[in-house]
Amino acid sequence: MYRYRLTLASAFLAMSLVPAHAETPQPDVNKLISPALIEEMRQFIGAEIVQVSVEAQNKRLTSMAQDKIDALDNQWKAEREAADKPLIAATLSNPLSVYLARIQGKSLGLYAEIFVMDQNGLNVGQSSVTSDFWQGDEDKFQKTYAVSEDAMFVDAPEWDDEAKIWRNQVSFTLVDASKKKIGAVTVELNLTELERRLLAAS
Repeated sequence: MYRYRLTLASAFLAMSLVPAHAETPQPDVNKLISPALIEEMRQFIGAEIVQVSVEAQNKRLTSMAQDKIDALDNQWKAEREAADKPLIAATLSNPLSVYLARIQGKSLGLYAEIFVMDQNGLNVGQSSVTSDFWQGDEDKFQKTYAVSEDAMFVDAPEWDDEAKIWRNQVSFTLVDASKKKIGAVTVELNLTELERRLLAAS
């Protein structure tokens, strides 16, 4: 009896040493990101407000010199830590950002972040504040807009230790009605939530 109690005590002690929210096994992106999910993303990104907003910014900014792009990016980063945020406020309050925030909210946790880029790789609209304003030097832009009209890039999953979820980003080129590329979009997925939904439906 004493040995049995000791064994139970040892077991409970071992369990207590395991973090309550330890990193879960990495999800299989190839199984989770289905053609149906990709089509869903393309549907809401195909809205007129997206195309109109991107084309308007492309016309307004045209092909910017790198030093001007860097200045905007540095301004954005500085504003993240400042009380006054004119660039961030203007971007988050524009019609496209409002639309994307609504899409994120309606997803009930599936879409962690959505942002749309112009032909320069600069943000046009976003559902929440991104770490930077220029994405042109990152794979989400270089492996989509810089490649072709129908390019798509699925990033590797990353463990979010703060939220205790797996995330990853799906990016693809944006085109206009004539199938000419005008920008790119990134949709960040909560893979943990996606996996939960698929298991519940099976």
